[in-house]
Amino acid sequence: MTDDISAENDGLYDGQEETFLSAVCEGGGRFDVVLTELFPESIESRSRARKLIDGGLATVNGKTVKAGASVQPGSIIEASIPPAEIYEALPENIPLDVIYEDRDIIVVNKPRGMVVHPAAGNHNGTLVNALLHHCGDLSEIGGVIRPGIVHRIDRDTTGLIVAAKNNTAHLVLSEELRTREMHRIYLAAAEGMIKEESGVIDAPIGRSPKDRKKMAVVKNGRTAVTYFEKLASSGTSRTTLLRLSLDTGRTHQIRVHLSYKGHPVVGDHVYGYKNTRGMEGQALHAGKLILRHPATGEEMCFSCKPPEDFLELIRKLGLEEGEERFLK
Repeated sequence: MTDDISAENDGLYDGQEETFLSAVCEGGGRFDVVLTELFPESIESRSRARKLIDGGLATVNGKTVKAGASVQPGSIIEASIPPAEIYEALPENIPLDVIYEDRDIIVVNKPRGMVVHPAAGNHNGTLVNALLHHCGDLSEIGGVIRPGIVHRIDRDTTGLIVAAKNNTAHLVLSEELRTREMHRIYLAAAEGMIKEESGVIDAPIGRSPKDRKKMAVVKNGRTAVTYFEKLASSGTSRTTLLRLSLDTGRTHQIRVHLSYKGHPVVGDHVYGYKNTRGMEGQALHAGKLILRHPATGEEMCFSCKPPEDFLELIRKLGLEEGEERFLK
C-alpha cells in the first residue's frame, strides 16, 4: 500500500471554479508568446498572458518563470484561468499562529479552512492577506497574488508552511524544495486497516478525466511518490494512523494516493467517504517542517500539534498510541 502541494505550484482548492489548460510546446520561444499561441481562445493577448504569469497562474514544467523566459520545445505548459479577474492581494488583520519569524522567513501553523492565497472564489481572508498585514513586505517572486509563497497546503489541511520575506530567501527555499532538502512530514488518519508497517506509493497524478476539479491517478500523469509509516491501527474503528512524507509535491497528493489505495483520509469529502466521522475537513496535518535557513544555512526543524478536532478524532478512533509516536 501507499499522500499543497505543493506544491509547489500545483494549487487546486475546494470550491474554486477555474479552467485548467495543459499542452506541450512544440516550437519554443518567449513564455508569454508561447502561452498566447497555445491557448488563443482562453488567453487572447500577451497582456493577459503576462498577468497570468505574474500572478503565478501559468507554469513551465511545473515551475513559475518570468514572461520573457525562453521556453524550450517539449516543455509542458500549464495555466489556470480564473472565471473572473483576480485582484491584487491586500493586507488584512487576520490572527496568525506564528511558530518562528526573522527578517528572512516566517513559519506559521495554518488553520483548517484558510486558503493559502487569493484565487477565484477566495479573494480575501487568505494566508497571504494575513501575512501582508503581519509582515509588511514579502518576496515578489510569487507575483501580486502569491507574494512570499514557496509551497502550499490545501484549504482544509492544517499545519506548517514557510513564507519568504525577500526574493533571496524565496529563491533559496525554492531550490531546497526542488531538491527535497526542505521536506514536510504529515499525520493522517486513514479509513480501513493497513497491514504494512511502512511502504511507498508510486503512482502518477493528473487531472481526473471524469471531473476536472479533482486530481486522480492517471496513466499520463506526473510522477508522484509518497512514503508512509503506520503509527497505530484500530480494528474497532477500522482506521489507521499514518506518518507520511513526499518525494514529490503534486496537488492533493496524499489524499489522492490514499484514496487510490482504498484508504482515503478520514473526513475527506472529495476523495473519501460521505461518512466523515464528525470531521469538518480531512484529518491531515503537516506537523513537521525541516529546512535550511536561507541566510545562515542552519538546519531548522519545526513542529506543531494537530488541531483539537483532529486530536479528539484520534482518541475517539482509539489511535492515541500513534499520536504519541508522531509527536516524539
